[in-house]
Amino acid sequence: MSAWRAVGLNYINYSNIAAKVLRRALKPELRAEAMRRDESRIRITPWANGKPAHEKE
Repeated sequence: MSAWRAVGLNYINYSNIAAKVLRRALKPELRAEAMRRDESRIRITPWANGKPAHEKE
């Protein structure tokens, strides 16, 4: 059994923790660029009748 599974983590949680540790270990000049990769954005598109329903502003 994998060490991460033995402590009750799934692979996504394990890889997120490993990525954060790696980013913190980088040299300061490289850390800023790597920390920007840690940000994530999602866009939710509502669907109606099998097509994306766009909200009019």
